[in-house]
Parts: sequence; C-alpha cells; structure tokens
Amino acid sequence: MSLDKFFENPFEDYTSENACCVIEDGAIKCDCKIACQLNEKWKNTLAQFKYLDYNDYSVYTGTAGVALLKLKKDPDSKQNLQETRQLLSLHRLKKKRHSFLCGDAGPLAIGAVIDYKLGSKSYWQCVEGIKSMEDDVLDVNSDLPNEYLYGRAGYLYAVLYVNKHVSPPPFDESFIRKIIETIIICGKNEAKAGKFKCPLMYQWHESYYLGAAHGLSGILYLLLQAKDYLTEAELHTIIKPTIDYLASLRFPSGNFPSSMGRDHDKYVQWCHGAPGFVYLFSTAYKVFGDSKYLQIALDCGDVIWTRGLLRKGYSICHGVAGNAYCFLELYQTTTDEKHLYRAIKFAEWCFEYKRKHVEHTPDRPFSLFEGMSGPMYLFLDIQKPLDAKLPGYTL
Repeated sequence: MSLDKFFENPFEDYTSENACCVIEDGAIKCDCKIACQLNEKWKNTLAQFKYLDYNDYSVYTGTAGVALLKLKKDPDSKQNLQETRQLLSLHRLKKKRHSFLCGDAGPLAIGAVIDYKLGSKSYWQCVEGIKSMEDDVLDVNSDLPNEYLYGRAGYLYAVLYVNKHVSPPPFDESFIRKIIETIIICGKNEAKAGKFKCPLMYQWHESYYLGAAHGLSGILYLLLQAKDYLTEAELHTIIKPTIDYLASLRFPSGNFPSSMGRDHDKYVQWCHGAPGFVYLFSTAYKVFGDSKYLQIALDCGDVIWTRGLLRKGYSICHGVAGNAYCFLELYQTTTDEKHLYRAIKFAEWCFEYKRKHVEHTPDRPFSLFEGMSGPMYLFLDIQKPLDAKLPGYTL
C-alpha cells in the first residue's frame, strides 16, 4: 500500500459543512469550477480532436470513443450526429473483433444508434454487422475469450446498448439468451476444469482474472445488467454463489486481487481492484436485496477514497476519472450525499490534473479510456449525478 501507486488524498472527507460548498439540492453547485467552467473545458477539449489518429477506431482508445463523448454532449443535434458518425470509420471494419470497447461491435452499436436518431433505415446494416459475428460468439469451442474488454461480455454489452437506444429493440430475446447461455457454459467448464468452489470461472491469457476489464466481476456485472433475460435458477444457483465466492477473496483492506493467486494488494483502478467490484456488488444488492453486498460496495468505496488518486493519471480505465464514477454509482445506490461529495472531489482533481498532478502522459492522449475524453465525459455526467453512467460499461 505504498504511495508509489497513488497520491495521499489531500481532501477532507465528507461533512455536511464541507458538502454545502459543492452540493446544492442533490447536485453539483452551479458556481463550482466543474460547472461554471464546463463550456470552456469542452471547447479546449474539442480543439484537441484535430490531432486524432484515425487509424484506431475503437471505443477504448480510438475515434469511436470520441464519438461516444460527442454523442453524450449533444445527443439530438443532426449536425453533431452526422459529424459524430464520421468518427466511427464503419467502412473500415472487418467485423472480426467482437467487443464493444476494443472490437468492431462498439463502432457498429454506436453507428446503429446514430442512424436511428437520424431516422435512417441504414441502422439495420449496423445491426446486421453485429449479428454477423455470432458464429464465434456462440461457439463454446472458439478461441474468443469471455471477458469484457475483448470477449463475449463486451459483445453482450454492444447488443444490450443497441436494444436500449433503438425502438423496437432489434435483437430478440432468443438471440440474447444464446449469448448468455454460451457465457455460462464456458464459465461452468472453466470452473469444473480448475476445480473451483464456485459455479463460474473464466480465464484470459492463462490467468483467472477477477476485475472488471478482463475478469469474473466484469462478466457477472454484465450478466446482472441482463437479468431480465436470466432464469431464476441461473440467478440464484449460478450467479449468486459465484458472487459470494468472489466476496470471500477480499483482502483485509477491503480491496480485491487482480487475479487468482495474486496476493499483492496494490491495484485500485477500474480494470483491476476495488473500483470494478463496486459495480458488481452494488448491482447485486439491487438484484438480491442482501445488505451484505451493499456493505462490500461501500467498503470498496472507502478503499477508493483512501487510495484512488492514482499516479497513473486521470483516465477511466486506470485513473482517477474511473474511480470517481464509483462514487456516482454508490450515490445512485444509496442517495447518501457523502458519495456525491467524494465524486466531486475526485472530479476536481481531474479538472486540475494538467496544471497540478501530471506524472504520466497517456499513450493515447485524446482517447475515452486512457486520455482526456474520459475525464471530459465525467465532467458532463456529474452535472446530473443520478443519471451518470460509466461509458461503455453501465447501461
């Protein structure tokens, strides 16, 4: 737990007196820097996009992530929608990568939503492009992983994302059930092969990862978001026991290992460690109504408050913006003002990052999950904290 991974938190923790300086009526005060300087920050961010690398069209590090940000900023402007669609580079997709964040399913899903908003029937071409990947996705013997960043869980998110924003939903229940059944079968096979004391387990690069990006917690979170397509037996005899097994793996600090067999309590970022587990356990609390899950999520929140101002930077994936979103998730789950206060403090850190806190320059400086687009998405989202959603992960 040395300070080589994170800065010591300089902020006073929540009190009602501290909160009244930044919160009013359950929202960020209009005279806060994040609110009153938002337009200026947006203009500065927009100006940087002229340097975008169009060779990378992914949501995670490429132009499709910038498209998602522009869609967030102005979702109904026809001009913005048309400009945003050009960022997707749909003509270049080979439909061989399957996930939302790092695959072709992401640009196609965003393209479907934009075309639908524009009133263009061509959104069906994007839908068909996603469906065309089903052979690998539904084949339990294919080499496609199940994790979120590159695998089936990320493909499931793309399908659910389109269904949420397009009416009537173009992907029918039977198609979604097939994806879920495949994910569950693969998890059962891995758990049995590894002799795990839980119904589901998954490998990625020959490791049993546990975090949001590559591991078990991310897969379970996507399955819980698709709970309307799960049977009661799947929820209570497969999903819930696996969540309980994960809960047993916590470090004494309240943090979680990045993978099975890793006993180093060092990662506190969305992709590995407590931040990713906030989403799983807060959602498990909502689904199952068991307060023990909420307590685990709250404990994760305390870990993030103490160790979440990361030296790696202000990104969503492995930086402070991603950690700030965890407090917004806890605020939505509990309506406790403490979590909104903490989110605002972490957002303030990101707002001042380039002036005060820079230690690492991101490899993809304009991207959604590693660069400036992620914090900008947070600054927009935190204006309406009860509606905020971690982009590309929470539906």
